[in-house]
Amino acid sequence: MRSLAAGAALAAIAAGWSGAAFAQETVTVWFTKGFYKGEDDALLAVVDKFQKATGVKVDLSLYATEDCVTKSVGAVQAGTPPDVGFCTTYDFRTTGQWAFEGKLEDVTDVLEPIKAQIQPQALATTFLMNDKTKKKAYYAFPVQQQMMHITYWKDMLEEAGFKESDIPKGWDGYWDFWCDKVQGALRAKGKRIYAVGHPMGVAASDTFYSFLTFANAHNAKVVDEDGKIVLDQPANKAAMVKAVKDYANISQRGCTPPSSVNWLDPDNNVAFHNRTTVLTHNATISIAAKHLDDMNNQALTQEQRDQAKKNYYDNIRTAEFPNKPDGSPMTNLAAVKTAVVFADGKNKKRGKEFMAFMMKDENLRPFVEGSVGRWFPTTVEAAKAEFWTGADPHRKIVYKQYTDGTTPFQFVYNYKFTTVNAENVWAKAVNRVLVDKVTPEQAVDEMIARIKQIAG
Repeated sequence: MRSLAAGAALAAIAAGWSGAAFAQETVTVWFTKGFYKGEDDALLAVVDKFQKATGVKVDLSLYATEDCVTKSVGAVQAGTPPDVGFCTTYDFRTTGQWAFEGKLEDVTDVLEPIKAQIQPQALATTFLMNDKTKKKAYYAFPVQQQMMHITYWKDMLEEAGFKESDIPKGWDGYWDFWCDKVQGALRAKGKRIYAVGHPMGVAASDTFYSFLTFANAHNAKVVDEDGKIVLDQPANKAAMVKAVKDYANISQRGCTPPSSVNWLDPDNNVAFHNRTTVLTHNATISIAAKHLDDMNNQALTQEQRDQAKKNYYDNIRTAEFPNKPDGSPMTNLAAVKTAVVFADGKNKKRGKEFMAFMMKDENLRPFVEGSVGRWFPTTVEAAKAEFWTGADPHRKIVYKQYTDGTTPFQFVYNYKFTTVNAENVWAKAVNRVLVDKVTPEQAVDEMIARIKQIAG
């Protein structure tokens, strides 16, 4: 009996060793599902390569944009986050706050050796304050970035009797040209067309991105690099009043559809595709990219694919914003999409390794390029690739905008501006002028008071 018991014990131990030997280590990764199939295919290729290189299983989950951030916030609050998270709205909504609260792993040891490979402006947006350590460090990986572009119908401009060379370079002349001359000429032909698709809905992220571009054009500084609010300084306040007045004026002069005060994020795209507007500003080149996607979509008819190709190469233009009102070139407001390793992750060591692997040029570049231009690279070499610098009429404009220089959002310096943006104090100020008929000065006073309550 003793022999049988001993044999059973040895068998149990051996089984335990066998189980341990064959248990596969796992890293849990959550990503936003790609807008295009190419993004997801590139990500799956990275996962496959990582698994083969390390023997570590990647438990990958893909979520829709809103679900991704909502699920992540809930998991962080519950203390059960994944090891790695990449949602394309983390930067706008959560990254800075999580870093401040000590919810993210310091990834300086991963980024420091490769800093020279990353665009300095993009890298700077991941250098964030941790209130627990009372110092800044790198708490996120700069995966890709976006900025605001002008998109217009070239054929509709020509129908109005104008050439692209007629478009003014100066700020006031630019908007006057579209609102007065182009819209006026199309209306004279009996067409109920609006020159500009101008997002103003409080619930739209397009609105705060577009408005802050106007504020940037007027040199309205909101915070300093230490996160201190400086909007109440006389010069900055005066510049913000001009920005509110300017942004509201597009609507006041009847240059955008009346419904744009209630638009959500897709609505300016829809109006443009329906050709009820000639021009819109958008935070990616997804409007043009839709037609690139359509021209290669075998589910469409040949006629539809041919029209999409003509639209992409001939009819639709991506352009830079005009020069600022002071005559200087626009420095573009860039949003860097961030991946993070969570401090409460069960396997954050492997999480760091996965992201270090992902950030390699041969892995990150196909992932970013898989979005067919919707996102721009954060690495130096990927930005120089022919994908961006070649003959493509839309991507080469995006490349020029980035090389002209970028500036970060306020939430990089003060994470509480994620709440300011979510509440959209910017759109509320514009709507106070348009709907409630208060002066721009009063609207800005209210804006400053609210910003101080939230982020002061």
